[in-house]
Amino acid sequence: MGDYDTSITVAVPPATLFGYLADVRNLPAYMPRLTSAKPHDGDKVTVTAHIEPPGEPEQDVTSEAWIRVLEEGKSLEWGAPGPHDYRGRLHVAAGDDPEHSRLSVELHTERVEGAQVDDGLTEALEGIKSAVEAAEAGR
Repeated sequence: MGDYDTSITVAVPPATLFGYLADVRNLPAYMPRLTSAKPHDGDKVTVTAHIEPPGEPEQDVTSEAWIRVLEEGKSLEWGAPGPHDYRGRLHVAAGDDPEHSRLSVELHTERVEGAQVDDGLTEALEGIKSAVEAAEAGR
């Protein structure tokens, strides 16, 4: 079993960051390898990712996940059914000033991969930071 967490500062107000994250259609803009995210049936999301499994050809895989947007507390919880009990939480908090946010991620999985998971979380947070800051700058 593995529990992981990390955080990053994002140069947008907390309400802006949370609003961006709460729209699950934005997932492919910041999640590595994710090519589509289609919300349906309440908190369910169909996601497609382009993967390169070792020793196998590149391929697109589609699966079901769930994402719950928690307005109170400015958090998103997510998970994917399967043998690894993969689930996590994103939390948006105030930053050092009104124009910055603190974004934290927590992940639980039965599959322990140590540095690979830490690297993936950092990559995801940096992707969120880049995507939301670029979207805000383009307004």
